Amino acid sequence: MTTPQPQQLLEQAELIYSSELIVDTISRLGDEISSMLRNENPVVLCVVSGGIVFTGQLLMRFDFPMELDYVHASRYQNATVGRALEWEVLPKLNLTNRTVLLVDDILDQGITLKAIRDKCFELGAAKVFSVVLVEKLLDQKKPISADFVGLEVPDRYVFGYGMDVYGWWRNLPAIYALKAS
Repeated sequence: MTTPQPQQLLEQAELIYSSELIVDTISRLGDEISSMLRNENPVVLCVVSGGIVFTGQLLMRFDFPMELDYVHASRYQNATVGRALEWEVLPKLNLTNRTVLLVDDILDQGITLKAIRDKCFELGAAKVFSVVLVEKLLDQKKPISADFVGLEVPDRYVFGYGMDVYGWWRNLPAIYALKAS
């Protein structure tokens, strides 16, 4: 199978959420999280690579002190179908007795986010919360629920705002879906 060219992918995609709606959503999430974690001095863990754009925007909405670190675990490796989880980087900060906020782009099947949450507890975290920009609506039960969800997306492959398609288009300011086959 030949991978489509980046411009062709975008031209054939459907806009799901506009940049303006995403910015409003991130502002709402920032308020909700600030209300809950303002007295926790949490470690915010960006789930790389997809969570980078969302994390950067979300941090500016927090009104509390926090420390920032990242974790890199992936099931996709620039493909559109998940495979076995690969750990690339564990957090550098000490999580012992800390409150952790995981920030990720999407809650799809929940396998990766659950593994990262479990790893945080293994590393000594006292509490672990999670926030995702989007949650994919699936017909199956997920092994984890996010504590904070920005938007819901259909059961299609979505990209933009940190999420990629074949490694491309993380830099789009809106969220798109590949056309249904």
